[in-house]
Amino acid sequence: MTTMTILKTSPVLAALIAASAASAQTAAGTQENANPTAASPAAESYPAAASGDGVTSGGYNQSRWAEDWTRFRDPAKIDDPIDRLKYIPLAADGDVYLTLSGELRLRANHTTNPNLRESEAQHQDINRIVAGADLHLGEHVRFYGELAHGGLSGLNLGTKAANLSNDLAIQQSFVDLTGTLGSVDLGLRYGRQAFADGPNLLVVPRDNNTIFFTFNGVRAWAQSPTARVDLFDFKPTEYGNAGLGDDRIEDERRFSGISAGFVLPETLLGGSKLYLDPFVWRLRDNDASWGGTSAREVRKFYGLHFWGDVGPVNLDWTINKQGGQFDGRDIDAWLILLAQTYRLGKDRSAPRVGFHVDYASGGGAYGTGKLRTALAPFGNNVYYSYQLFATPTNLVAFAPNVSFQPVPKVRATLEYQFSWRDTASDAVYRANGTAFAGTQNVADRKIAETARAQIVWTLSPRVSFTGRYEHLMAGPSLKQAGYRSSDFVAGWLSFRF
Repeated sequence: MTTMTILKTSPVLAALIAASAASAQTAAGTQENANPTAASPAAESYPAAASGDGVTSGGYNQSRWAEDWTRFRDPAKIDDPIDRLKYIPLAADGDVYLTLSGELRLRANHTTNPNLRESEAQHQDINRIVAGADLHLGEHVRFYGELAHGGLSGLNLGTKAANLSNDLAIQQSFVDLTGTLGSVDLGLRYGRQAFADGPNLLVVPRDNNTIFFTFNGVRAWAQSPTARVDLFDFKPTEYGNAGLGDDRIEDERRFSGISAGFVLPETLLGGSKLYLDPFVWRLRDNDASWGGTSAREVRKFYGLHFWGDVGPVNLDWTINKQGGQFDGRDIDAWLILLAQTYRLGKDRSAPRVGFHVDYASGGGAYGTGKLRTALAPFGNNVYYSYQLFATPTNLVAFAPNVSFQPVPKVRATLEYQFSWRDTASDAVYRANGTAFAGTQNVADRKIAETARAQIVWTLSPRVSFTGRYEHLMAGPSLKQAGYRSSDFVAGWLSFRF
């Protein structure tokens, strides 16, 4: 069966699943599943929070297939009607069951001087609607399907991007085969899927978009209690703006590699919960562009991700050497990403102070010889700029920050970032990897100073409100090339089940 066959048949599968759910409100069994994840049948598995599937909080994960709702096998644990949608038994023994999920997000963005040019402000009213179905056929087989809609209206919108405005898209559609060999959990996934097994700044589904960034292909993994390995071979999804028939698999790019993980001894550094994740990736792009030249690029990533907690200190460090070739030229680039915070108290909700310092090499895009521009292939674009005006390419950044709870259930974060270019003869780059035209001709290295604030009000595990504000003060690298400062304010309300 090809990837396209799975994707074309998945709407039919989704309809069958929905019909089965409507007629299958039988009583759940009382047997509890002691496994930490549905795809991990071993009694002791690699820690779920470090398995490369994102963070689960309050039972919910950005990737809905990573959630485990088997506790609702016990009817006594069902608190409301929505809980019944999370575990719908389709067989008497409870091993065949269905989990339904959904999300509604209403969001408004307002940006002054869009594209950092002096012009009328842009206003975006955006909605996201997602419906998912997770069908488990016993311990070893599961099917997952997810449909998504993105609505966009407002002022000064320009060309509507398909990841913001989309009538209907198959966001995810895959099949999993899992099993155990001794104490090792094994798994194979095939189809369209979100992927987050790497540092947040290098590869994530990009929740800032209305439609997730997804891949098509195969992922295989093996996990013991203290070590794991994840192999993948993907091609990105290129979405259209209309219905289900205009999305395609992007044959021009191919992303493959190995991500691994090791649980470090808890006695390390006097008591800790730390992980070391090495990775080796390859990105092939037949239409890469640097300095106005478009050509084939094969970029290789060799990296280490060291992260976790040491008492009150949280660490997230990445070092990544990049090699390969672009248009017959050697690539020689580096990424060093260092984020750390310190908790001012014993309670997990205590205030945290910290900073991140990041280095992304640049140079060679507008010349000859080695290409030294670093690349974060599919990372978290809002980390440096909510307006998507920065990316870890030819960038040096330093940002102190503080987060705290002013009132219960509300978390606030304040940050002030200083940004420079690594190489003044190379450009300033946007989040999509394109250069701000003319910045390569400016001698000054300072890009901008950026003040940002965010609040997250968690009304319940299912409902949250997020507010963001950012002021980007353009520095000489931008101003001397004709670019301007910008303000950004956004708010959104999310409901998920």
